[in-house]
Amino acid sequence: MQLIRDNFERMTKLTDAEWHTFSSKLVRQEFPKKTPVLETGTVENYLSFVEKGLVRYYIPGEDHDLTFTFVFDGEFTSGYDSFITRLPVHYTIETLSETVLWRISYEDLQEVYAETKIGNTIGRIASEGLFLKKAKRELSLLNDSAEQRYLNLFTEQPQLIQRIPQKYLASYIGITPQALSRIRKRIS
Repeated sequence: MQLIRDNFERMTKLTDAEWHTFSSKLVRQEFPKKTPVLETGTVENYLSFVEKGLVRYYIPGEDHDLTFTFVFDGEFTSGYDSFITRLPVHYTIETLSETVLWRISYEDLQEVYAETKIGNTIGRIASEGLFLKKAKRELSLLNDSAEQRYLNLFTEQPQLIQRIPQKYLASYIGITPQALSRIRKRIS
């Protein structure tokens, strides 16, 4: 739980009372590998912080899934669009390794917003981080070639290359596993 406080305090100071109010609402949950955290057609009820593990977001397909993001240790995860609109998601979030999440429910977060000055700052920090990650991904898909997207991953997020199966990496980049193999051979 200290990891979460440290993450927040890089951006804003929390009093012990504010931290107590927020942290008292957090619930620790462990998920085995390949376990759905949020399934297509359901409403997201939690904003979660990944203590350890790896999470994949994807759109299920008949022939293949379309992976669109990964979340690692020390990052927030949520079907945030559903969390704020209270509408069902059109994608699935699942663990790719054993994962530990610290979670706060929608209702409890609303209480933190109402009871503390820092509550809105905490919500803003989490939502800004999720938004910036999404915006960067969208711009990369629009502006970069598949090879450039792979090279960007290799330099900006080397943990992706090491911890994620090739079929999910290929889907994330927007190509087939065979095309990813050709790119890897070409740049080796």
